[in-house]
Amino acid sequence: MSYLRSTFRHPQAPKNKLGYTQANYEGALSTLCAGCGHDSIANSIINACFELSLEPHKIAKMSGIGCSSKTPAYFLSSSHGFNSVHGRMPSVTTGANMANRDLTYIGVSGDGDTASIGMGQFMHLVRRNLNMVYIVMNNGVYGLTKGQDSATADIGSASKKGRPNMYEPMDLCELAISIGAGYVARSFSGDKEQLVPLIKGAVNYNGFALIDCVSPCVTFNNNAESTKSYEWVRDHKEATNTFDLVPEEQEITVKSPNTKTESVDLHDGTTLNLCRQPGSLDIKCRESVLMALEEAKQNKQVLTGLLHLNTAAGSTHEIINTADKPLNQLTEKELCPGSELLERFNQSLR
Repeated sequence: MSYLRSTFRHPQAPKNKLGYTQANYEGALSTLCAGCGHDSIANSIINACFELSLEPHKIAKMSGIGCSSKTPAYFLSSSHGFNSVHGRMPSVTTGANMANRDLTYIGVSGDGDTASIGMGQFMHLVRRNLNMVYIVMNNGVYGLTKGQDSATADIGSASKKGRPNMYEPMDLCELAISIGAGYVARSFSGDKEQLVPLIKGAVNYNGFALIDCVSPCVTFNNNAESTKSYEWVRDHKEATNTFDLVPEEQEITVKSPNTKTESVDLHDGTTLNLCRQPGSLDIKCRESVLMALEEAKQNKQVLTGLLHLNTAAGSTHEIINTADKPLNQLTEKELCPGSELLERFNQSLR
């Protein structure tokens, strides 16, 4: 059986500031299982990039190996892309970012690609605060190798073909916050209204931005015994906040006057307009967030929304004081400053 995507687009389809329609941000037809949460996340990335009026040719989409890492083929067909070795997307993205800081880097990974074989690289990516968006499509199983439990599977959670998991799960949000990540969020593939603003905020954040997105595997891990199933997550999801990304020239308005509101200015002039539920966690306090995540785990809840935000941390380029220009734009004079400067540098090392 073959599947074809219609090439028809409505002649009056909405356009963004660049004059592009959403079709300009789409990719190839997905070959994932029908109903896979990963496709919903890919569509949310398309929506976020369209609404932000990003130029597709100035985006680099990066991935490793796994069902999640196939998804860059399904969005932003006019963007740069690199499908790397299993668990090695962080190092490849770091190299690309060091060479060209002017691109927007969107990395997609899975719970196996990040929390198992790629864990060491993931941790160093976080501590270096590389300026990128890192989206984990978290389904708790190895879908490509037929449903084994991954490192994020909860204790007692059972996939369709396995016995209940016996091991403590890795919480990627807790791990990232504990080692210094400045933008950490959790969402659900079935909650587009929450996920799209989270992606937009992550793109505009200056530094490493993690979104851990629960994405049920409809083939191996969408049953009543699984804590990563559509039904379980919908029943146990607790949204800590909602927010909008407000462009610099747009008026800031509050939709819910009875909630606690807070506006946070980002480095590019945009504003995060955050609405918190009464008694909710303080996202700027790392200790408060870690305690809330642990408490939610004990209560069998899945906290979603923007969990932690730190706008004071510098990105990798600021930390190591790299050149403002991408390497391929540096001139011979900038690359070869002359023998006198070289001699002074050598003298400083003696």
